[in-house]
Amino acid sequence: MKKKILIVEDEMHIAEGLKLNLSLQGYEVMHAENGITALQRWREWSPDLILLDIMMPGLDGISVLEEIRKDDQRLPILILSAKDATTDKVKALSKGVDDYLAKPFDLDELLLRVDRLLVRSNWAESQESSGQEMGVFEGEKYSFSNTVINFVKLQAITNGKTVQLTEQEVKLLQVFISNKGVPLSRKELLESAWGYDGETSTRTVDNFIVRFRKYFEEDPKNPVIFKSLRSVGYIFEP
Repeated sequence: MKKKILIVEDEMHIAEGLKLNLSLQGYEVMHAENGITALQRWREWSPDLILLDIMMPGLDGISVLEEIRKDDQRLPILILSAKDATTDKVKALSKGVDDYLAKPFDLDELLLRVDRLLVRSNWAESQESSGQEMGVFEGEKYSFSNTVINFVKLQAITNGKTVQLTEQEVKLLQVFISNKGVPLSRKELLESAWGYDGETSTRTVDNFIVRFRKYFEEDPKNPVIFKSLRSVGYIFEP
């Protein structure tokens, strides 16, 4: 069965080019020219992946992303945007986007990223349906301190409170857990968790660490689990 990709893009020449090239790759493709139409087609058509522009009239891409993530944390979403500032990327990551590619982009790179996101999505679905081991963890949960992480539900129960995690947060947590007690640089975390290269700002990692400390540390200003190592990066010591 063909994988379904929804293109959300208000510039018709870009949308038509994407639709043609993705169709040639064997995907079933649908286009939405604005945010309202995008949400309608997401609900009715159930795409396997969304390519999402940020700057659109009316409902912008970030608002579309937020609305989708209220109901679906797993659907792969790749932002294509002319906004290339680090703050824009960090904001999108914090809202739950899976990948971010700045315009103008290389078509071959886009196609590789699309393929990678769909492969990851297939793997996650197969793990959930079969109940097999997820990553390096047996079952679907991992416990540390006063916290239990559920990798399938994308949730953490910490000190009696439930925290809904984004897929990006879960990926970063998995890297830390797999390397418990091992110092990791920001570059290593970017590459291992999300596959980003050295051109992505390391502040992205710092923002996620701030969030983890708020979730899991008794005193976020004096962390004992997610520790900073000067001139190195971070270390996870539950």
